[in-house]
Amino acid sequence: MNAKELIAGVRRGDAEAVTALLEAGAVPDTATEDGLPVLCLAVGAYHVAVAEALVEGGANPDRRLPDGTTPLVRAIDGGSPAMVKAVLGREPRLRLPEAERQHLLSLARDRYERGAEAGLRSRTSGTGPVHRARVKDDEYDHVTQLTLEGATVRAGHGAILTDLEWAFRVLTPVDELVARAVAQPDADHVDWSSARWVLSERRSKETWSAVAAHRHSPHPECRRFALDVLRWYELTRSSRRNSYRKETAELLEAWADEGEDDPAVLAEVLNVLSETEHRATDAVGLRYADHPDPRVRAEVPGLLLSRDAPGTVLGAAARAALLELAGDGHGTVRAGAGRALVAAHDGGAEVTDAIVALLQDPAADVRALTAEAVADGADRTVAVADALVALLDEDDLGTRLNAAYGLLRRNDPRTGEAIERVGSHMRPGYEHDHRLAAFWRWEWAREDRPEARSAER
Repeated sequence: MNAKELIAGVRRGDAEAVTALLEAGAVPDTATEDGLPVLCLAVGAYHVAVAEALVEGGANPDRRLPDGTTPLVRAIDGGSPAMVKAVLGREPRLRLPEAERQHLLSLARDRYERGAEAGLRSRTSGTGPVHRARVKDDEYDHVTQLTLEGATVRAGHGAILTDLEWAFRVLTPVDELVARAVAQPDADHVDWSSARWVLSERRSKETWSAVAAHRHSPHPECRRFALDVLRWYELTRSSRRNSYRKETAELLEAWADEGEDDPAVLAEVLNVLSETEHRATDAVGLRYADHPDPRVRAEVPGLLLSRDAPGTVLGAAARAALLELAGDGHGTVRAGAGRALVAAHDGGAEVTDAIVALLQDPAADVRALTAEAVADGADRTVAVADALVALLDEDDLGTRLNAAYGLLRRNDPRTGEAIERVGSHMRPGYEHDHRLAAFWRWEWAREDRPEARSAER
């Protein structure tokens, strides 16, 4: 019975059921009606979580099949990097002999260089149109899925090759990894994200320098990719010894000082620089506060605001620049300036007036983003609280939640009315929302203190 239930669970893509059955004694290499192990069934259906559960439960990814392949080879053919990672298992460099590792690398490279469509047509001998769809390959990244005459393949072989090389500790030249990444110039594509991850993990001066050298590439997408890797150096630094934080900050400052022809790339330079702790970010921000491209101006508030905010005291030049940006013609710029002004509110009337104006902005997105910042801000001015009350009738639920939450945090006497106007605390997708939880606690506290209710009356 366990075998039938396991096969059914794999077909449904039910990883929880598969795990439970394996724990109850089901055989992880149970064969389906065609004699193939259930792992092949999961691989063919792109049920990544199921494949991972089977391998973790003891299924053999290297089992030789009647056609001479293995489940791992089939996963590589299928073109899903997430599936290959699931089937590859732990410590593949120790498990697989050198000859087998080389075979898998050659297979991945061949599939990458031939292209997914050519491989699909070769397999099906089909001449009709190929259906393409953008699909999620894992929680974060996407890949193109191609279907022809009932056969399907995913075009993630660049990422598969990159992942296998790293798993087998093959140090692919940096330029080759960059070329693979930018062949799909989308930071959410599996080829881009795999190359970025591997390069951010290769913590050496040689690798960092080779990535940084792409700052001078004539191709904007290569410069964008280099910036993305440098961002990941900052996000995933494992120790101060090999974080290259100082070198990265100095490189970014020089990049900004020397200029960047592409506004989109320049905006990324400023964005990554704002995430560093370099002392010169405010000077860079002031330099670009009046840049003609709104994408660049939108990054300026993050540079003018110290990473120690809230509680930051703005210099006169930074304060004046933020007030100017709060009246910018582009909503994204205004919203960014508003967040910075809220974080560094100095109690001045000009700053209060700017924040209130942004809470009343004609653009709903600007009102929403400013309300989000104000809700958690330290400012306690009456004018700002009054502006929050006016947002309780907004169409956007998030804005209403932030308005009510901001009033609650200010102990505003209108908090009870605000919570009532927000409505039900039980909303799908908001089960763990900190604002709704705060509303619950506030109401429970009031119920436990009758004198508080009397005082309200």
